[in-house]
Amino acid sequence: MEQNHVKVLLIEDNPVQARLIQSLLAEASGPGIELETLDRLRTGLERVGRGGIDLVLLDLILPDGQGLETFLRFRAEAPDTPVVVLTGLDDLRIATKAVEGGAQDYLVKGQVSGAVLTRSIRYALQRAQARSGEWASPMFRLAQQQFLKAAQIMGLDDNLRQRLLFPQRSMVVSFPFRRDGYEHVETVFGYRVQHVLSMGPTKGGIRYHPEVDLGEVSALAMWMTWKCSLMHLPYGGAKGGVRIDPTWLSRQELQRLTRRFTSEIFTMIGPDKDIPAPDMGTDEQVMAWLMDTYSQQVGYGVPTVVTGKPVVLGGSLGRKEATGRGLVYMVEEAARHIGLGLPGSTAVVQGFGNVGSNAARFLTEDGVKLIAVSDASTGIYNSDGLSVDSLHAHLAQNRFLEGYPDGDAITNEELLELRCDILAPCALQNQITAENAARVDCRILAEGANGPTTLEADEILAEKGILILPDILANAGGVTVSYFEWVQGLQNLMWTLDEINDRLRAILSEAFQRTLARAERDNLDMRTAALIEGIDRVAQAKLKRGLFP
Repeated sequence: MEQNHVKVLLIEDNPVQARLIQSLLAEASGPGIELETLDRLRTGLERVGRGGIDLVLLDLILPDGQGLETFLRFRAEAPDTPVVVLTGLDDLRIATKAVEGGAQDYLVKGQVSGAVLTRSIRYALQRAQARSGEWASPMFRLAQQQFLKAAQIMGLDDNLRQRLLFPQRSMVVSFPFRRDGYEHVETVFGYRVQHVLSMGPTKGGIRYHPEVDLGEVSALAMWMTWKCSLMHLPYGGAKGGVRIDPTWLSRQELQRLTRRFTSEIFTMIGPDKDIPAPDMGTDEQVMAWLMDTYSQQVGYGVPTVVTGKPVVLGGSLGRKEATGRGLVYMVEEAARHIGLGLPGSTAVVQGFGNVGSNAARFLTEDGVKLIAVSDASTGIYNSDGLSVDSLHAHLAQNRFLEGYPDGDAITNEELLELRCDILAPCALQNQITAENAARVDCRILAEGANGPTTLEADEILAEKGILILPDILANAGGVTVSYFEWVQGLQNLMWTLDEINDRLRAILSEAFQRTLARAERDNLDMRTAALIEGIDRVAQAKLKRGLFP
């Protein structure tokens, strides 16, 4: 594709529609678009196979293809060619499914102007280029699919839909840090992404993990936007990360890495701009180093530049366990809603890090029997119940759950399919998929992790009658108490733990009730209802602020 020339293939059997598309492109200004038209899916695929086509405008109703099958056949034979779907109002749901399956966009026949058509083509090409490059990430794809589904249902303005699909600011850095062997210098990649700047400062954690990339960080920033909006917090979403495995770093190396990364993103963060927090692979000590490095740069102490730091440096009581505690608050709300008595019920927790271990502890305090847990090494199952204190003691000595004596070893995959009342995936994304969702056997699925369930799995779980507590609702306790920490720092005032927990419960419970009310009123699943609640508030804020210039 030349910079100012685009070759578009229109696959449309209606000659009137074909001539309309041709005339719309002819009247529109911008880069030259050469249009070629065919009226059959088979001949269209043969033409794409010969090369030279930059984008396809695809009608879903053709003589040799009907509905979603048309797109799926095209996708299977030409997976790398960007597609914009043409649809009628009656087939809008099918067009949305096509976008969820990988189409770049959809256009409604009869509602398309030349400007809208050319913009859709341009955005689709840009989006395809991004997805095949730095934004190529299953997690980012999931975040976009969830957003597009909610946007279609709520009738979100097309300008806002296009605007919110990608983050507003992204920084990619590569930087060196010295290993303990003085002559050994590692070069690593780091990221900081701000999804929306309209709501106030941006907020989001920093993770250290060997699979971190721009797409993953962008997905997490997008989810953080909806999460903060759903909780009515005055933040836009952000996220950051470094592509490295922190488990093979010494404490000194971890400190040097953190300080160098902080200096690289220094211009992007600040207590009134962007406030980092701990995430996977980082903790309050990492936040202390980040705060100190930032403070050294400006010449005075700035505790409010981060949250999740040690209490002695202005951290908040209750922040470390806030995500796990908030998850259990949500489980309590859901249990009341479905009439599940927690004492004597059973729970399975995937992931025994900060979120999972605290969720397990608070669940057992509610009288729930913990029958299985897991970490990266193994899963542990005991139908008679597991002791959280015993599990922590084993981890303190052995670092991993592998070898724990008071239970049977199972795989993480087997753990997700155990029969239980409460299943809490608190590990990684994409754990419950179309392949295993039918075998999930719980009453409440409480997502402690970000993006653990795919859209296809959502539909299967809904058919099974499982109540899903989606991630942007279920794991919002962490960012909520981070907000409390930020406020306390700005006021130079410390709240008691009881005050913090009471405020946390009140905010989460109110968000749960709003989400549930929307789900029941509009006949939606809880995830879509939560997303619409969050997206709608962001959309209102953007419209109120207007567009500059």
